[in-house]
Amino acid sequence: MRLLFIHSDHLEFEARETAGPDGLAETEGVPMEGRMEECVTVFASVESDDEADVEGVVENALAELRDVTDQLNTGRVVLYPYAHLSEDLAGPDAAKQVMRDLETELEADGYEVLRAPFGWYKSFEVSCKGHPLSELSRHVAAHRDEDEEAGEPDREPSEWLVMHPDGSVADAVEAKADVSGDMRAFIEDEVEGIVASPGEEPPHLELMREKEFVGYDELSDVGNLRFYPRGKLVRDALMAYVNDLIVGYGGMPVETPIMYDLGARSIREHAGKFGERQYRFESGDRRMMLRFAACFGQFSIMRDMHISVNDLPLRIYEMSTYSFRREQKGEVAGLKRLRAFTMPDMHTATRDMDQARAELMAQAKLALQTSEDLDINYEPAIRMTREFYENNEAWVEDVVADLEKPALLEIIPERHHYWSAKIDFAAIDGLGRPIENPTVQIDVESAERFDIEYTDGTHQHHPPILHYSPSGGIERVMAALLEDTATMDTPQLPTWLSPTQVRFIPVNPDAHLGYCEELADDLEAAEIRVDIDDRNESVGRRIAGAETDWVPYYVVVGDDEIEDGQLGVNVRATGEERDMGLGDLRELVEGDVGDLPQRARYLPRHVSDHPHFTGG
Repeated sequence: MRLLFIHSDHLEFEARETAGPDGLAETEGVPMEGRMEECVTVFASVESDDEADVEGVVENALAELRDVTDQLNTGRVVLYPYAHLSEDLAGPDAAKQVMRDLETELEADGYEVLRAPFGWYKSFEVSCKGHPLSELSRHVAAHRDEDEEAGEPDREPSEWLVMHPDGSVADAVEAKADVSGDMRAFIEDEVEGIVASPGEEPPHLELMREKEFVGYDELSDVGNLRFYPRGKLVRDALMAYVNDLIVGYGGMPVETPIMYDLGARSIREHAGKFGERQYRFESGDRRMMLRFAACFGQFSIMRDMHISVNDLPLRIYEMSTYSFRREQKGEVAGLKRLRAFTMPDMHTATRDMDQARAELMAQAKLALQTSEDLDINYEPAIRMTREFYENNEAWVEDVVADLEKPALLEIIPERHHYWSAKIDFAAIDGLGRPIENPTVQIDVESAERFDIEYTDGTHQHHPPILHYSPSGGIERVMAALLEDTATMDTPQLPTWLSPTQVRFIPVNPDAHLGYCEELADDLEAAEIRVDIDDRNESVGRRIAGAETDWVPYYVVVGDDEIEDGQLGVNVRATGEERDMGLGDLRELVEGDVGDLPQRARYLPRHVSDHPHFTGG
């Protein structure tokens, strides 16, 4: 369970509309609006691990609450369910039970408690006092009786360091002054638990709707998205890009089912092993599961193969277009936290740990290539057990040197995951919060668990397996791209991802449209996405439309352009107008795109034929 404490002058909220199906939202025993003065506001996320021992996590959360309120000398508490503190949430029933039990126990202790309802879209206003103890965060875990009876101690906390490309190492918090602003924000979130801009909506949510990329579908389960033509083009281009990247690296594409029988032993025992929870449903007399990613399917393929040592490293790849995450209803956030997503997923069987380490380094560098191609800054985090770090310290130094930028190191005292080492890459959004995208992990359990073996001609061996996504979820990449635009003086997407790459604006559509059609035909023959704003609007309004649509290059075409063949090309990136011929414009766009994938235009050529998908 994650808690964020805000010592508040006041907190005021109002439940606006229910989120999800009937029965999810609390409607009895909790106010739909409220205000409390001079209080501690407790934003709380109940996590999946908490479901195993709700009583224990409530007990430990109460201890933290009492400690904080004692320090702040107040007995007034607002309990506010707030799922955005965690990426691994408990189910709705467990979350509601924890919040209710906290309220009951606090009131029994004499606290004055205001609890916001679960399962509602709520507006709220909070005023933070702004002193050294006014913002505190805690991560609470349950003490399970069986662990205590067995004498198992609590897990030791991770050690957090920053390693520089020259091999120097420093404490992560102390290193904040010597790293970039993005790495500093990453450290504050990961190490110190500081949530940037709590309660604020990520900028990309407004942008995805305003630019008619993506919207929520009210007829679907809450959190499922619909992609309009502009957004689908960006998504499809990103998928094509990742496919090309992985196939070029040696990944072999496959396709596997999205449904699995929970009666199957290997699936039943290992469901949830890979950091996500799944949708389950009844199908006749069978209990089925929609898998969250391609792990099970690819492991099934590897299990049934005859793998020789000469086949290694063996890279199996899938663009999993139907992956799911059981997000708590009503607690989704645009393209960053959503129910259904697209996950490029590759699994690499390796001969031994030496080959696994070599593959991890190569795949991490490939992830950084996506950073360059997408023009997104990624900050790396290398997470590993202490045993792995002590045995591979020189290798870790080589990895950071190859990454050519400081890396956050998390050293975990003991392994309690299926992986022994992993590298995550995070973009930082417009509010200073990380969006974790590419990841590569060395899995030391799954080969044995799923009976995956290779032969060296004499003996059978279980291969170390790497889990790899060179981009992370495609929708999260889109979120990072849009978040990046929110910090730009002149926002725009990379030219290869821009839904319209060139727009022609005829001064007089009746007189100049035909020439614009000829220009467009020429560029389309070169696979450039071009449209023509033929609307019966002033030139100024149509120029403003090109700016609003983030068109990288637009040209106003009149008599002069037709007579001398020279075009005044407005370059969005620099804000300048440059005179050039059509061939120069074509080369300019092709230079931007390079070897990256090009897709045909998804909307009609004439802007007058573009429908409005969002009503805005």
